[in-house]
Amino acid sequence: MVMRNIVKIDEEKCNGCGQCVDACAEGAIEIIDGKAKLVSEVYCDGLGACIGHCPEDAITVEQRQAAEFDEEATEVHLAKKKSPHEQTDFACPGMMSKQLRPKAEPTESGAVSAPSQLSHWPVQLKLVSPQAPYFADADLLLVADCVPFAMGDFHSRFLKDHSIAVGCPKLDDSEFYIEKLAQIFKANKLKSLTVIHMEVPCCFGLTQIAKKAIALAKVDLAFEDITVALDGSISKTDTVCA
Repeated sequence: MVMRNIVKIDEEKCNGCGQCVDACAEGAIEIIDGKAKLVSEVYCDGLGACIGHCPEDAITVEQRQAAEFDEEATEVHLAKKKSPHEQTDFACPGMMSKQLRPKAEPTESGAVSAPSQLSHWPVQLKLVSPQAPYFADADLLLVADCVPFAMGDFHSRFLKDHSIAVGCPKLDDSEFYIEKLAQIFKANKLKSLTVIHMEVPCCFGLTQIAKKAIALAKVDLAFEDITVALDGSISKTDTVCA
């Protein structure tokens, strides 16, 4: 045992998303019973590459007595994890980052159904990573999560060729959203930003979240602000210079 840096996981904060699992190149973290856990001290190099990928700030690095990092044992461990016959790692399917390719599929009658225009996963603002490749040089939609239910043509009219982040300005943590959006704005040079929300008063908070995030990120970014009526029509469109 030696005194060294090693990661510490706060299981009460952990939501089991699995982003830290993907971020740990040594395979030291796994999701067990719905929580991220350090499976062995010898696999953790203590550098904390996983910290920036945790959306709940559940991971820190502490200095304490621990077994020494064993590079040879880690290589053997990683080799086993890559084996198709002994796959031990886990990531929550709802959190795994994916880039999707929309395609039309024939229905039973032979007609082609309307294809989804969703190009990536996840889409919830709380879950997306600011460093996700689908945000680089993107036309980004920031959308209140009720909007796609109100608009029958949301996919074809707005989502096509866009990246998206969704959230509820009334029910979710707006301060967290401001900070997360600011991270996205800092980490990526966006081509455009469009904010789409419902006409109900609380939903206009999404516009304020976008404005505050732009100010926090200290970027020059104007955006289109679209208000959707309850019948799915567009009631108002503004250009906002934050």
